[in-house]
Amino acid sequence: MGSEQIINWYPGHMTKAVRQMKEDIKLIDLIIEVLDARIPLSSRNPDIDELGKNRSRLVLLNKADLADEQINKEWISYFEDKGIFCLEINSKNKSGFAKIQEKVKEACKEKIERDKKRGIINRPVRAMVVGIPNVGKSTFINSYSGKAAAKTGNKPGVTKGKQWIKLNKQLELLDTPGILWPKFEDKQTGLNLAYIGSINDEILVMEELACNFIEQMLNYYPDRIKKAYNIEDECLKAHELLEKIAVKRGCILKASQPDISKASRLLFDDFRSGKFGRISLERPQSSERKKDD
Repeated sequence: MGSEQIINWYPGHMTKAVRQMKEDIKLIDLIIEVLDARIPLSSRNPDIDELGKNRSRLVLLNKADLADEQINKEWISYFEDKGIFCLEINSKNKSGFAKIQEKVKEACKEKIERDKKRGIINRPVRAMVVGIPNVGKSTFINSYSGKAAAKTGNKPGVTKGKQWIKLNKQLELLDTPGILWPKFEDKQTGLNLAYIGSINDEILVMEELACNFIEQMLNYYPDRIKKAYNIEDECLKAHELLEKIAVKRGCILKASQPDISKASRLLFDDFRSGKFGRISLERPQSSERKKDD
């Protein structure tokens, strides 16, 4: 990428959240990890693999409607090859929700069988829902539980005031705060998270970020941005394309110069709302690259 912008953001409250999760993990049977389907690798918290040892796992590729359909399938295979159950969902319209209960049973089959052997019938699966900021974790919980969701009383050993959300006789959810990790594994992880809005735009150099994003789009989907803004010029570099977008969107300063800053923000508004079509910014192959870094 052309820019050297290094992104790292770890608000202090997240340290406390990780500490709390280590306590809560002792009480649960299943970890439900909500990821952004456009960047499943970058939107994972690498601490979860360590925290979730010896626990059943279910990954939900949220916002799957915004991601490339074929790449979604590749990611499902990727996670299932690792022994992690996986579904694509859209929390806003509840697409994929009908399959969740079935996947939970599949993921917790051993636990359910153990309970039966001990004479424990219908003890609900207790699941912790995890996810970094802005992947749609809260939307998922609210959509899946519905307005009529009953809250159970505090469980023994849980910090005072913590509540479980009782969905039905088979499943209870424990929410956790969205958490990032202290240091991103590589520069691209930070960029990808910034693209989808998981990092506060106010702390970013948006013009640099926009150029990085355009370069990545030109690699994966060469014509999408030009088509979205009706730009016909050939072989434009990222900053030239950004200037053209400014003109097309009417982002002009008083001196008749393109307002690159405003155009950069509009570019990300358009990407995040799906204006460029279904976009996946990571492929399963990129996991091998990160492993070697």
